[in-house]
Amino acid sequence: MQRVTPAAILELTKPITWFPPMWAFGCGAISSGVPFGGRWPLVLAGVGLAGPLLCATSQIVNDWFDRHVDAINEPERPIPSGRIPGRLGLVLACVWTALSALAAAALGPWVFAAALAGLVLAWAYSAPPLRLKQNGWWGNAAVGFSYEGLAWVTGAAVMAGGAMPEPRVFVLAVLYSLGAHGIMTLNDFKSVEGDRRLGIGSLPARLGVARATRVACVAMAIPQLVVVGCLWAWAPPLYATLVAASVVGQGLLMIRLVRDPRRLAPWYNGTGVTLYVLGMLVSAFALRVTAAGG
Repeated sequence: MQRVTPAAILELTKPITWFPPMWAFGCGAISSGVPFGGRWPLVLAGVGLAGPLLCATSQIVNDWFDRHVDAINEPERPIPSGRIPGRLGLVLACVWTALSALAAAALGPWVFAAALAGLVLAWAYSAPPLRLKQNGWWGNAAVGFSYEGLAWVTGAAVMAGGAMPEPRVFVLAVLYSLGAHGIMTLNDFKSVEGDRRLGIGSLPARLGVARATRVACVAMAIPQLVVVGCLWAWAPPLYATLVAASVVGQGLLMIRLVRDPRRLAPWYNGTGVTLYVLGMLVSAFALRVTAAGG
């Protein structure tokens, strides 16, 4: 049996994917309006929960149940390559799930509830019988709400001492979760061939790459336009203007994306998605300013 290395386990957790929920958690913490002050240890604990625990759990679960697809699309990954042998991938998924639940329980009831919802979605996305990723509409929604919405609400709840955040926090969390549906569609372009061969109904496999690209662009743009309207009503005009400028910038980049989406999806992830997450940060500060009475 091949020796299991810490590097293989770390690769299985995909640290590069931790950024979106950690960023969303930070936005949630900012949007709460609660001064960080002496709460930095809680914030750091929450960031660790969002990334190395909850997000890593979702990645391990997904790789275990996707091992047959990955053997076609990305055979060098730890499980199909044999660097994580036997049923160790499933064992690690269960261990990370338990650790995530325990850490969340220590941070308060609303944090625990949000984390449990995220864990349920992580397993439902990848594991039978639901295996939501078989349907790109439901699967992308599950990931969007896990990575963006639940992480945002968790950040606000941690800052509120584990209590329920204010309603506007939930509004922004839901809107940015809906927009993340489009981001997830772009991420599926790399696995179209394997998805089609194994009957996984990602949107690029269902709709074709060109049509899925247009759907992704609309899914990203419309919720952000609603965010602009909300911020215009809630906060000083500067914040809505900055988010609107971000959406315009994304629109210009989308014009190029639709010309060659398979090749340009990674480029858009580094440009358009960066503008998207910067808009999240601006929106979080808008709520913070209004909570402080500014």
